[in-house]
Amino acid sequence: MFDSPLSASAYQVLGVDPGASEEDLRRAYRLRLRQTHPDTGGDAAVFIQVQRAWELVGTTAAREAYDRGHGFGEAPAPEWSGWRAPAPRPDTRPRARSYGHPGGWRRERYLTLIREWAGRGVDLADPYDPALVRSAPQQLRRLLADALAEEETARIVADLGMGYTVWHDVAPARGRGAAADPDGKIDHIVLGPSGLYGILSEDFGGPVRLRRGELIGDGVAGTPIASLVASMRGMARAAGVRFSGAIVVLPDDDVQQAIDEIGKVRGTPVAVVSRGALSTVLRRGITGVRPVGGNEVFDARTRLQQAVRFA
Repeated sequence: MFDSPLSASAYQVLGVDPGASEEDLRRAYRLRLRQTHPDTGGDAAVFIQVQRAWELVGTTAAREAYDRGHGFGEAPAPEWSGWRAPAPRPDTRPRARSYGHPGGWRRERYLTLIREWAGRGVDLADPYDPALVRSAPQQLRRLLADALAEEETARIVADLGMGYTVWHDVAPARGRGAAADPDGKIDHIVLGPSGLYGILSEDFGGPVRLRRGELIGDGVAGTPIASLVASMRGMARAAGVRFSGAIVVLPDDDVQQAIDEIGKVRGTPVAVVSRGALSTVLRRGITGVRPVGGNEVFDARTRLQQAVRFA
C-alpha cells in the first residue's frame, strides 16, 4: 500500500513528521481515525489507509523496520550465523507465451529523467532509492509507478499457463513510427480460452472510485477507461480481431471491491479489478463474454503477431 512511488508514506497519512515522538504519533492516529471514520462522514478507503499506516509505524519494532525499508534510516548489518538457506527449486510450471517488455518504455524514461533531475545525467548510486523517489517531481514518480504496475501485472499473467498469450507495452495502432510516444498504448493484450482482453495496469497512488463508467480520484487524470477502449478499437481494426472486453487493474487497497463489472463502454464490456483478482477474471472471463475455441485462438494469435508493434 505504501510502496507505490505515488502513494503517501505512513507518516503523511497520519499527518506527522517522520521524526515525531511516539506520543505525537499516537495522538495523530487517534485524530485521523475520528476524521476519516465512515460513521462521521469520512471516506472508508482513507479510514483503512489510516489503520494500515498505524500497523506499519505504531510500534517501535514496526516503525524501525518501516524506516529502514523506506529510506528514513540505515539498517545495521546482520551477523552471519554460518547457515545458508537451501537453493530454491526451479519453477518448471508452464508459463504464458509473452512478447514485449512490460513497463519497459516508462522505466527507461524514468531512469533518464531521474538522472537529469538529480545529477545532470551522471550515474546515481541507486536511482530507485525510496527517499530519492519520494522527493522527485510528480511526473517522474508517475513514470515509475506505471512501470511497476505493468511489471506486476505481467508476473500475474505469466502464471496463467501455456494456454495464454500476452503482448506487453503495445504501441497504438496509429502512428506506429513514433515509438517514443506511448500515448494510446495498450499495457497488455491477453489472449486465452476466456477471450481476448486489453488490460490497463494503473497505480494512481490512492483510492479511486467509479462514476458514469469512468475512474475518478485525486490521482486520476483524463479518462483512463475511455482511452483504453479507444486504443483497443484501433488495434482491433488494424489486426482484424474482436476484443472480448477491457480490464483495468489497480492495487488491492485502492478499490472498494475486488471485481467490479461496470457494463459496456462504447460497446466493450469493462471490468475494474484488484491485482489479487486479475487471474480469476482472466481464467473465467467477464460475465456474459463467450469463451473462444482453439481455432479462434490460433487465428487471433496469428493476426495479432502480424499487427502488434511495441512502444
